Amino acid sequence: MPTQEKIDRVATLQDKLERCSIAVTTNYTGITVNEMIDLRRQMRAAGVEFTVVKNTLMYLASEAAQRPQVKDIVQGPTAVALGYDDPLNVAKAVSNYIRNARSSLTIQGAVLGDGPVMQAPEVVRLASLPPKPELLATLLGQLQAPLSRLAAVLNGPLQNFDGLIQARIRQLEAAGEAIPAETVDSSDSGRSNATNEATDPDHTNGATESGDTSDGIGSSEIIETSDSDEVGESDETSE
Repeated sequence: MPTQEKIDRVATLQDKLERCSIAVTTNYTGITVNEMIDLRRQMRAAGVEFTVVKNTLMYLASEAAQRPQVKDIVQGPTAVALGYDDPLNVAKAVSNYIRNARSSLTIQGAVLGDGPVMQAPEVVRLASLPPKPELLATLLGQLQAPLSRLAAVLNGPLQNFDGLIQARIRQLEAAGEAIPAETVDSSDSGRSNATNEATDPDHTNGATESGDTSDGIGSSEIIETSDSDEVGESDETSE
């Protein structure tokens, strides 16, 4: 019959396994008490929870947490390192401690979330990866590089075309053949107005009618003068 203490311990381990992003199991055979104290202190400083567990209780907790694969990496005297944020930090903290302290602590394996079991060599390779911000920066750089090359390819013809135009402008200016834009616009406007007046039927008819009217007035004046002369001659005859 399990005691209440063991029941509470299983419930606590179950909660930790459900919440953690990674669980790294280690075998602490040959670790002294002082080394274990130092190990826990360094793990705590790195934001890693490090605790010694009973294998049978860990089996029960892993089943309750729906992570039965954890049982495959729990053998012999076991201590588990749990992380709740970046999994990389946990793998680095454990791996760095073993290397720097020349400790007899060994990695048995790890489980990332609900994923499959990672063997010890895979955990070591995980620990050798650069930090998450550096990984993101590298990934962003790799994504931006093709876009930058594409932009350069697309802008190349436009830049070459602009260069040709500028070279032609300088060539014309050096030869004294450059024509101000205002002069060209004014000349084009004058030619356009002259053409419109020549081809406008209303304008042509108006000019013709104006000429006819002036000719009529002149003829009338001539007729009136002739009549007056004839009247004068008649009067002289009658006298």
